[in-house]
Amino acid sequence: MAKKVAIVTGGSQGIGKAIAERLVHDGFAVALVALGKDKLDATAKELEDKGGEALPIVADVSDRDAVFAAVDQTVDHFGDLNVMVNNAGLGPTTPIDTITPEQFSKVYGVNVGGVLWGIQATHQAFKKLGHGGKIINATSQAGVVGNPNLALYSGTKFAIRGITQVAARDLADEGITVNAYAPGIVKTPMMFDIAHQVGKNAGKSDEWGMQTFAKDIALKRLSEPEDVANAVGFLAGPDSNYITGQTIIVDGGMQFH
Repeated sequence: MAKKVAIVTGGSQGIGKAIAERLVHDGFAVALVALGKDKLDATAKELEDKGGEALPIVADVSDRDAVFAAVDQTVDHFGDLNVMVNNAGLGPTTPIDTITPEQFSKVYGVNVGGVLWGIQATHQAFKKLGHGGKIINATSQAGVVGNPNLALYSGTKFAIRGITQVAARDLADEGITVNAYAPGIVKTPMMFDIAHQVGKNAGKSDEWGMQTFAKDIALKRLSEPEDVANAVGFLAGPDSNYITGQTIIVDGGMQFH
């Protein structure tokens, strides 16, 4: 059986790193795409020290050419591609009246552009390789129900759910499934920064900021990155072959749909 190959954008830290670790555990060779070379190299080394194969690629996912080049580099290096995880994203706190054109362009460029270019580049690679595969996109519980102070972030994550559904319909005949995962309140650097900003804007503590998001979790605990990675592992594996166009919410019971 040919080696399974996956790409994880934003794969050097947080949820992306946990996803890469899970996929390596499941037998994938993994290309990690992110902006910071030092973190990328360190994560790749960690995965290789555990017996995995990892290829670090520095690229800005908002740059279409860079995404296509990263996919080409992955296929050239590993000889195949089976799964694309469009995980990279930004989550700034943006009270309505504070949003600037620059912020809009940056957040939509990474969060929505990165997913679109990732889908396009992966589709091209699958066609060249002559087989289907799986595309898995990061949305959020904030892309299921609007969250306070997150107009830009929530907007991008709602958009990703829509793009996921359209791509699932458009690519189904080629044996490509397209699904999304929607994390809740995950213990990552990005989430702690959001909580800090929300608390600061209200004149409260970081913990208060985190609890504004966490108070409605049915399971009464914040998510670990591994909780999300487990769902992505399912979407990347054969047990999800008959699932497409769906968003799996992994939030401990904040949103029920």
